[in-house]
Amino acid sequence: MCLIVFAWQSSKDYPLIVAANRDEFHRRPTQDAHWWPDQPEILAGRDLQAGGTWFAAGKNSRFAAITNYREPSFTKGRYRSRGELVTQFVAGDLDPLKFGDSIDGAEYSAFNLLAADFRNGKESMVYFSNRGDEPTELTPGIYGLSNATLDTPWSKLTRSKKGLQTLLESGSANASTLMRVLADRVTSLDDINEDVNEDSLSFEKAKAITAPFIVTEEYGTRCSTVLLCHASGKVEFFEQRFDPAGQKTGHSQFSF
Repeated sequence: MCLIVFAWQSSKDYPLIVAANRDEFHRRPTQDAHWWPDQPEILAGRDLQAGGTWFAAGKNSRFAAITNYREPSFTKGRYRSRGELVTQFVAGDLDPLKFGDSIDGAEYSAFNLLAADFRNGKESMVYFSNRGDEPTELTPGIYGLSNATLDTPWSKLTRSKKGLQTLLESGSANASTLMRVLADRVTSLDDINEDVNEDSLSFEKAKAITAPFIVTEEYGTRCSTVLLCHASGKVEFFEQRFDPAGQKTGHSQFSF
């Protein structure tokens, strides 16, 4: 499970606000967010198992993020790393819609992709899933994405979107308040559905993953990330990291 809520061109101060939780097995090796030495235009954490990333911003005012699409009937095969799509977009120059159209979805296991260019005069944000949703340019608004298609009304997603909307309406959206939205550990019995049961999870684990912030011994929220893109062109990137007990283990902050 992963969670992303974002506001696209919904604030005069911030053309783009993104708040995201990355949920993953704790044993999967990962690097903290950093400027990549081999691709110095990319700011992101790094999955050391496959080499890609789940969330990245670039000095060229581009952003991309990806989530897995929950698919209990998934058949394993030889697929390319989904994380490479994030770095390909951020390091490239194709506009978001053309980039989405260029992807051969059959080469990857199930995913949802967000890609945005927020340079003045080139503003565009696209959503694409290789499980039924063609690349679509998004209109201004507040959106949420987890491990189903865009704005699927899971409780964790609707609650987090409402939290973001409230912050925007009150003019109090910042890294600290957005991190508090992401820290929500409230579970929902309504979201323990047939798909989860098909995954052969215990009741306690199935319940745990219905929270925006997941805490279990083997799997959970590894990091929370906030991206604030200012109307002035300044970009702020914040990352908090957590252990299996959900305790903070570190944080990073960047601006460019």
